Amino acid sequence: MTSGRALDLRSLRGDRTWALPNAICVRLALLAAGLVFGLFQHRGMAGLQAGAAKVDVTDRSVGPVNGPLHVRALVLRDDDTTVVIITVDVVAIGEIGPIGNDYLSKVRAELHSRFGIRPEHVLINASHCHGIVRRDIDRLTVRAVQLALDRMVPVKVGAGTGYEDRIQENRRLRLKDGTEADVRHAYALPPDEQVAAVGPIDPEIGILRLDRLDGRTLAVVYNFACHPIKGVADGANTSDLTGFSSSFIEAVLGDGAVALFVQGCAGDINPIDYKNVDVPPDADRLGYLLGASTLEALRRIRTEPVDELRMTQRIVRLPLANYRGRIRELEAERDRLVASLRGTHLDLKSFVSLYVKYKLSPTYPSAPAYRYLHERQVRRGGLTRLDEVNRKRLEDYIHNIRIMERLTRINTNLALLRKNQAKIEALGGNAIDVEVNGLRVGDFVLLTFPGELTVEIGLDLKRRAPQELTFVAGYTNGYIYYCPTAEQLRNVGNAQEDSDCLVAPEWEAIFKRQALALLKQLAARHGSRGP
Repeated sequence: MTSGRALDLRSLRGDRTWALPNAICVRLALLAAGLVFGLFQHRGMAGLQAGAAKVDVTDRSVGPVNGPLHVRALVLRDDDTTVVIITVDVVAIGEIGPIGNDYLSKVRAELHSRFGIRPEHVLINASHCHGIVRRDIDRLTVRAVQLALDRMVPVKVGAGTGYEDRIQENRRLRLKDGTEADVRHAYALPPDEQVAAVGPIDPEIGILRLDRLDGRTLAVVYNFACHPIKGVADGANTSDLTGFSSSFIEAVLGDGAVALFVQGCAGDINPIDYKNVDVPPDADRLGYLLGASTLEALRRIRTEPVDELRMTQRIVRLPLANYRGRIRELEAERDRLVASLRGTHLDLKSFVSLYVKYKLSPTYPSAPAYRYLHERQVRRGGLTRLDEVNRKRLEDYIHNIRIMERLTRINTNLALLRKNQAKIEALGGNAIDVEVNGLRVGDFVLLTFPGELTVEIGLDLKRRAPQELTFVAGYTNGYIYYCPTAEQLRNVGNAQEDSDCLVAPEWEAIFKRQALALLKQLAARHGSRGP
């Protein structure tokens, strides 16, 4: 027994029948305090924690701004795993647009160095808007993640779906001759009489909701398929419709909530009325519609504590295309079309004048009706003969216009094919390695890919996925241009998706096989986990 002053614990309970030496009591008190602290610490860390933030990355040096551009970051953490989801209002993660090819590796390296976050646990998705971000985007991205880490709190999680079919359209037109053409600013539309059908859209909004324990929403991740290339009426630098939708969701939710838009399989999905020349572009209106539909669905999603946070990655080798043969075919088609141009009596000015007259009055275009009737009465046919000649002149001129439109499409796609053939040859091989990532948060599953997947691929993967709430995101962790279906790739020289592409048709089966295996792995409740 140690001497010294004894601490009378009985007095704390009103019981004075025993006493312990001071040193022993101190040790017991410290042990009890440690147990209590450990218990509370364990309770604090149990389940999922999350933090979210956004940083303005708009390059204001390029001119006026209508809809600021942001990088948004969401950090998810449980006892074993930390995952970062980053969304950027930009056209692509490298390769094209203002972000360099070293951006992804630089951000991942910095996050690993400073915060110990594994590089393969960082997902960065481009909204595919065509706005211009600042040159120090990598630094600002790390800043957004740092802010999110500083705001980590325990969260409850819910997942669900919304529906929106008013703001998008499939841009691939199925023609009666079996080919397909797409709707772009760079192309003229095919004649209406040649159009047989349009492709599908995906109206589903995939939603992950994260609430603080007091019920206030911390963050929303929403996945949707549509090119955000509508633009704004004044032509200013803009985050486009998905930037407007995220800002609208954040404003309605309040309390610092962050809405992260994750682009889906939008390779052949345009904003509605993309070619409309009669009204100014209105990305803001479309964004509010998408935001409202997301908020409506969000109200129906209930959140609860979850212990399911998993991230997995596969490096998939995809075969590269060889466009030499296609290029020769299109060059031959271009030469044939040029040779089919007809000599024409008309120029643009005389064509427009004649065309209006013959459309306005098909029966009596060249003179009032009484003049035609008079000629018939006296058995003369000058006006009738003139109409025959002019109709043939109009026909020849319209024929040349149609040929010109087809030549424009061919020349545009030839340039894409040549560019990508040069890139393929520079790669020095016959395959390219890409990241395919899978994330599971509770019942929410997200599959990512670095290319512009066309919508049929996303619809098929979601239909075949083992987990009901599975969603697919392109434009993530790199950029390898368009990745259409094998069937679409057989459509030579008529659409951008099958011309601005690096991969061979066999890519689709390889990717889907690997993607479905990854999704099956994520669907198992007690799969392997890693830090």
